[in-house]
Amino acid sequence: MDFSNKTVIITGAGNGIGKGIALLYGEKGANVVIADINEKAGTKTVAMIKEQGGEAIFLQTDIRIETDIVRLMEVAYQKYGQINILINNAGKGLFKSPYDLSVEEWDDLINTNLRSVFLGSREAAKYMRQNEEGGSIVNIASTRAIMSEPNSEAYAASKGGIVALTHALAASLSRDRITVNCISPGWIETGDYAKLRPIDHEQHLSRRVGKPEDIARACLYLTAKENNFVTGVNLVIDGGMTRKMVYEE
Repeated sequence: MDFSNKTVIITGAGNGIGKGIALLYGEKGANVVIADINEKAGTKTVAMIKEQGGEAIFLQTDIRIETDIVRLMEVAYQKYGQINILINNAGKGLFKSPYDLSVEEWDDLINTNLRSVFLGSREAAKYMRQNEEGGSIVNIASTRAIMSEPNSEAYAASKGGIVALTHALAASLSRDRITVNCISPGWIETGDYAKLRPIDHEQHLSRRVGKPEDIARACLYLTAKENNFVTGVNLVIDGGMTRKMVYEE
């Protein structure tokens, strides 16, 4: 899987899963465009990629704002001459009783997590369709799209929407040779992995908690040109937790 000279745009790449994805694409030779609202975090990710010999730029982007997303794609295209891959990773969480959740909070979370995926995909596809090989889009959803805890209505709705939007876009963009897939991570530890307890790992069928690199490697698979037969898929990466039968004792 060769990503040399491929242009990859990753939203929310200043921290966490997005940062892990960006670092791996940089290691694989891609031109990495870091889009994040946090300038300090985003520029730090760029510096890390360049330290390992890669190419990257940072573009401050508020994914809730359509004009920011349009500008993101324009500048990336002007800089590198093509857009090959988009990873819609940026998002936020909100866990609040449905009795107390305001419509403003609902709208903000949906705009951040779901509407941004549509806008980003639409704008990136305008450039990808110009490529002979088309392009690839990966949307980061969540296992909360298919299973829930209390007080997660807005977050669950946004992630479920991403899964549905993914297969709809896969159908609509297929004529332009653009694959669209999503990944639903389970527990991916983005903090101090060493501080996790044995029970944290043992409750997974994989016997360990996930890491950002687990999601990053999946992104490589889904965006490699050799794998363009894979589209419209929701790839669940959760250490087996959504397949684990649990009875309360």
